[in-house]
Amino acid sequence: MRNVTLAVAAIAVMVVTLTIVLFSIITNATFTNTIAQITSKISVSAYLKDTTSEVQAQNLVKQLKQQPEVHKVVYLNKQQALQSYIDQNRQNPNLITAATEAGNPIPATIQIYPANLNQINEIKVFLVKPANAQLQTSDSPSYNGDRKQAIDNITHATNILRRIGAITVIVFAIICALIIFNTIQMAIFNRRDEITIMRLLGASTSYIRGPFVVESAIYGILAAVFSILIINSAFLASSSALQASSLGLLDINYANEYFDAHFWQLLTLQIGIGIIIGTVSSVIATRRYLKFKTK
Repeated sequence: MRNVTLAVAAIAVMVVTLTIVLFSIITNATFTNTIAQITSKISVSAYLKDTTSEVQAQNLVKQLKQQPEVHKVVYLNKQQALQSYIDQNRQNPNLITAATEAGNPIPATIQIYPANLNQINEIKVFLVKPANAQLQTSDSPSYNGDRKQAIDNITHATNILRRIGAITVIVFAIICALIIFNTIQMAIFNRRDEITIMRLLGASTSYIRGPFVVESAIYGILAAVFSILIINSAFLASSSALQASSLGLLDINYANEYFDAHFWQLLTLQIGIGIIIGTVSSVIATRRYLKFKTK
């Protein structure tokens, strides 16, 4: 309390930092969910020749399911593929009429959903093997042209978002540690006369350093609680006052649900991060600026 200004400054900096860290964690989880939803709708389609028998088709499906990069395989025979085409084009009766009057030109289709967008090329390599390619039409697999570019763009964006999230957390953790380090340095400087007297009276090194470490840990705990309250208030404002469901690519509804579902885990994590940053910075600062001669 005798250094309330420094204490408030240190806590304020940690609140900002931990709020950014918490927001980065929630944002990363939200983006991951959004990307997972996009990924679940992306598939590689293999179109089978009409001469391909049902046994050959089922054998290819079985082999695809055994591939480690494949998450799910959906097989549609010619009749099912036609029905799917009709369902997708109900707003365009001309296309439906053309398909039905032509005697079902829609080929049997195998839809392969990748476990990871980065592994789509491995699926393509498997499909273009001579033994598998001879069962498919000339325009199979469908992962090519504009669609290939779109999937590649999504994959690239996914990797960038995850890297940005990780780098943001690391950068702000380092900034917070440096600021706490400087705060403890200033606190030591302000208490230099008190520290000198304590040393002259025979206080041990750990006894003198201990309060600075404990003080930094308290900063971390208080900052963690405040950061949680700030994020909670932000979600309440967005859902009730603004009635917003999304902010650009950020799905606020999912972010709010994630925050509520993981509240205690996030609070514990925030307290842990705050204590670690505070105590580590304090220990380093006290070891550097509280150097005592020992017998």
